[in-house]
Amino acid sequence: MSVKPRGSNKSLHGAKRAKKDEFYTQLVDIEKELKHYKAQFRGKVVYCNCDDPYESNFFKYFAANFNALGLKKLITTSYRKSPIAGRQLPLPEIEGLKSIKPIDAEPYKIEINEVVDFNHDGAINIEDVKQLLKHDKNSATPLRGDGDFRSDECIEQLKKADIIVTNPPFSLFREYVTQLVEHKKFFLILGDQNAISYKEIFKLIKENKMWLGYENGGTKWFKVPDDYDIQTESRKKIEDGAKYFSFGRIVWFTNLDTTKRHQPLTLYKKYAPDQYPKYDNYDAIEVSKYSEIPEDYYGAMGVPITFLDKYNPGQFEIIGSFNAGAHGQELGAAKTETHTKNKKIMWNGPVVAKKPLYKRIVIKRT
Repeated sequence: MSVKPRGSNKSLHGAKRAKKDEFYTQLVDIEKELKHYKAQFRGKVVYCNCDDPYESNFFKYFAANFNALGLKKLITTSYRKSPIAGRQLPLPEIEGLKSIKPIDAEPYKIEINEVVDFNHDGAINIEDVKQLLKHDKNSATPLRGDGDFRSDECIEQLKKADIIVTNPPFSLFREYVTQLVEHKKFFLILGDQNAISYKEIFKLIKENKMWLGYENGGTKWFKVPDDYDIQTESRKKIEDGAKYFSFGRIVWFTNLDTTKRHQPLTLYKKYAPDQYPKYDNYDAIEVSKYSEIPEDYYGAMGVPITFLDKYNPGQFEIIGSFNAGAHGQELGAAKTETHTKNKKIMWNGPVVAKKPLYKRIVIKRT
């Protein structure tokens, strides 16, 4: 994905934020998640609106699986100046884009309506992708603006689409999801797990208008620009001359139905007051691991946000979000004196025995 803040603000802060949004998803992570939704893509128009086909593995996945998925159309729009452009797809050779000078500096739109196995090897691969862009039923045209997903011309493409699939800018995640909801679009997107606590995002999750996908565990590696600053060596690797950065909290968000969200969570523990203390500032018990939710307790419970990966709306009801902010106030949690690092602070997030805890989601059994 690639994005920069719109408008006239060209501050250093804005530049840094744009740079930090340059994450390119690996094909293996896309394949692992998308295999669960194949039937839902048949006959659909897919739009990747934060994806430069120079390097986007979302584009490569849908182009290579266009026929297998039974897609009606694939649309991608690029953003001005991909920092790792042109390493695999020689787009200057494509009709409709030859006039762009230099080719890697200007945004464009690609529409795929038909994919043919040009080299007759029985598979659609990168060589076929190069050829399909020259096919008369497909088109590549320059954009008038910068390719920002919020631009009028990108919104026009959004209106034509059935399903949006991409890795949107993490710094603009709220705004990105708000746009999708406003236009009533189905979507499958990557995001930071901490976005769950955003007021706008949590509201959608609570109302069962958005949930987590399938492949949310473990570390995901993203390709980043060569000059991306990675200070922690364990989170950096170089493969085939490309730099990768690791995240351990990236999850899939979607409103496409999943079989996973209808599977009941197996409960085995019994409730015991000494094992499940109550919060100092809210009438609910603390459950530090979702796997330890008691099977015989039907009152309010605070669980880690990782619970949402196992959330079944037929088994549980989400009451609210509980953290040191507006969400705690919405639940009616009062600011409470807590002790941490020999200091006393006032806290309206979850508190047990005067010790503040990390974010919790308050649930109850249905």
